Amino acid sequence: MIKNQKPRDVAPPASKGKRPSPVTTAELMIEIGVEELPYKFIAPALSTLEAQANFSFAFHRLSHGSIKTYGTPRRLLLVVESLAIHQEAFTNEAMGPSKSVAFDQSGQPTKAAIGFARGQGVAVESLRMRQTPKGEYLFAVKEDAGRPTKTVLLEILPQIVGELSFPKAMKWNNTGVRFARPVRWLVALYGGATLPIEFAGITAGNRTEGHRVLGSAKGIVLRDCASYLKKLERQGVIADPQRRRHMIEEQIAALCKETGFILNVDEDLLNQAVYTTECPNAIVGSFKETYLDVPEEILITSMKEHQGFFSLRHKDSGKLAARFIAVANNRAKDMGLIREGNERVLAARLADAKFFFDEDRKVRLEDRVKKLTGVTFHQKLGTMAQKQERLEQLAPMVASLLCGENYEIINHCRRAAELCKADLLTGMVGEFPELQGIMGGEYAKHDGESEIVSQAIKEQYLPRSIEGELPRTIGGQVLSLADRLDSLAAFFHVGLVPTGSQDPFALRRHATAIVRIILEGDLRLNLRECIEQARTIVITDGFKGVTGSDQEGYRRIVEFIFERVRHYGRLKHDLRDDVMEAVLKPTPDKTLDLVDLVLRMKALEFVTTKPEFDPLIAGFKRAHRLVEKEQWDRKPVDRARFEHPAESALYQAVVEEREEMTSAMTSGKYSQALDALVRLKPTIDAFFAAVMVNAEDSATRSNRLSLLQEVDDFFNSFADFSQIVVQGG
Repeated sequence: MIKNQKPRDVAPPASKGKRPSPVTTAELMIEIGVEELPYKFIAPALSTLEAQANFSFAFHRLSHGSIKTYGTPRRLLLVVESLAIHQEAFTNEAMGPSKSVAFDQSGQPTKAAIGFARGQGVAVESLRMRQTPKGEYLFAVKEDAGRPTKTVLLEILPQIVGELSFPKAMKWNNTGVRFARPVRWLVALYGGATLPIEFAGITAGNRTEGHRVLGSAKGIVLRDCASYLKKLERQGVIADPQRRRHMIEEQIAALCKETGFILNVDEDLLNQAVYTTECPNAIVGSFKETYLDVPEEILITSMKEHQGFFSLRHKDSGKLAARFIAVANNRAKDMGLIREGNERVLAARLADAKFFFDEDRKVRLEDRVKKLTGVTFHQKLGTMAQKQERLEQLAPMVASLLCGENYEIINHCRRAAELCKADLLTGMVGEFPELQGIMGGEYAKHDGESEIVSQAIKEQYLPRSIEGELPRTIGGQVLSLADRLDSLAAFFHVGLVPTGSQDPFALRRHATAIVRIILEGDLRLNLRECIEQARTIVITDGFKGVTGSDQEGYRRIVEFIFERVRHYGRLKHDLRDDVMEAVLKPTPDKTLDLVDLVLRMKALEFVTTKPEFDPLIAGFKRAHRLVEKEQWDRKPVDRARFEHPAESALYQAVVEEREEMTSAMTSGKYSQALDALVRLKPTIDAFFAAVMVNAEDSATRSNRLSLLQEVDDFFNSFADFSQIVVQGG
């Protein structure tokens, strides 16, 4: 809670014998009162509100203390402490022409001086002469004393509010303003006085509303944030979302202790409870034990998605309990009535879920497959049946790369791909789309499919979010990779690729999932083969693609995945951008092993910390620039043309260290491989100290450049070291 403060527009009474201290700051408070906002909109809106205020105050030279935001489904609040009552003074100096250009021989201003003054909006007489390192120059000096903050706020506050944006917005009156929900009241107070700003046809005042049920119909008259929070709480509103979160957590912990159950922890559900309530009160309810015959994923999803209820488990067995916790947005004398109402609503939902589950199992997944011809995947990419047929071809190929000639796994992956999208036609998935895959796995098990097949189908959509759980079985990994590779190949083929922040088909999420599954699962496979096969299968389907060569289509997908590798490297391993770029730049022609690339990045990152590395790279870059810049015949090195021992020494060192490096790289010992490069430093330094590369004799010059090309190729066999940033390099 913000410390109580009562800034006023006049100074407080002075103590006897002392002059009053002037008031220089005051508190600003803005509240936007709305009809109930979707809970997912509130936290982002508060973050945007704070950011916009910070930017606007800085732009308009308004110093301030801390900025805090509060929010509930019916209000968004911004509080700015110690906001200066006046803009900071500002002096702007612009340099113009030199004295010799600005004045003629008689000392009169020239056209250059007059034009400069006119362009700066000042009189010629006000221009000032200043001494600079270049000599004497004219300067236009403009001083802005600033305006009272109240005047500035009347201009900028409607803009700050108006710049809030939402995933979905609406119009509700003739002003044409768009907002997530209709705005019903505004509060704007500065130093306790009302700021009559206008937004969406509403003029701000000093009155807010309490809880829709527990609050008074008269509303609440406000003067500052401290009294606002206290008065709202008396009328059933806890404005601070962090305090609501703490209350909910304490209430749930107390109920679990009282009943002996443990909470099925769900952070998203907790956020939902925080931002759908103003007066949170947690209660325990129950449902019939017979519903526990339904798979627990169905029960948990039904409780969460439709009702926002927390599920509970038995402490000893960990099995789902026939109990739930609901967080009500009310405080009644008899909370039992609210509990009974929630139980009745949940019972109806669970009855529907059980009905769908029982009915769905009457039809085998295999029998639903042919009906996928009626489900559109995308208007440019045909039906879901076509996508599933592509997966039937791609999944076994991915499985063979991972498992070799393990035909049992390969055949199971093919079977999983044949059935993986059939649950889209079930009643359960129609009711709960978030159960895609999960229900397919359940129904596959019921139909007698193998554990590998049912688990693969169940895990095909993992991870469901950027940081979500990954598939744990080989079948799940194969099917998830195949599904996402097909989506990338298909959408890239028809030109539907992400642009800027727009990614309507979640292709970045698919690419991130591919990277995480491969790297965190330590899967050693040639991703190049997978991408090429996915593209071939899509092209064979006959969809009209964008123009471009096959190689260009492959390159664009690889670069798209590499962007996710870079992001992953920064986030998970704190790798330098130049190190990652050096390893990713020379894309292999035949193999693309992401695990291998990251191992190289880590080894290169480590070697960059060695003191001799930067001087080594400086020497390499010198060689690299010479072979890149100079014109020469590029013939092989002729040892007979060596004129100095330093040439022979460098050539011999490259031959010996290349052998060491090749052996180390073959066995994946990349630190040892890089040590071979580091050992070249003295020899490279000695070469440049003793030899003039651009010799007058063209044959000698060409031979020395060929030798430097050998050095360049040696370094580039590991990574593109020209990308590495070094001091003085």
